[in-house]
Amino acid sequence: MKVLTIKQPWATLIAKGYKEYEFRTWNTKYRGELLIHAGKGVDKEAVERFKRYNLEYPKGCIIAKVNMTDCVNVDETIRNKLKHKNELVYRGIQDRNWNGYGFKLENVKNIKPIYINGKLGFWNYEGDIDYE
Repeated sequence: MKVLTIKQPWATLIAKGYKEYEFRTWNTKYRGELLIHAGKGVDKEAVERFKRYNLEYPKGCIIAKVNMTDCVNVDETIRNKLKHKNELVYRGIQDRNWNGYGFKLENVKNIKPIYINGKLGFWNYEGDIDYE
């Protein structure tokens, strides 16, 4: 199954349903099941910003399975939609100089952490998955 490594706290925000889009500078035609891997990197400023959510941020493990249903060009319409959905989560894409794509993630299922090193881009995991 395909996997995407994401820095914390963003990976956990996806796993807990706060974040429905993951952003990249590259486009993809891939649609389907996708595992979310919490990388070892941490955006400390963002962790502080989300302190009120009282979440834990595991690192170096696969934490959720989602269904990637779309990949959209981040334009003014998407920026406005997401700003109104959750300005705290989507603050980073409000910069009009940022150009990229949003991977639409749905049907989040949390899994028991699978500790494994991440990789850039999409990568594959062939092991077993246990749901929480």
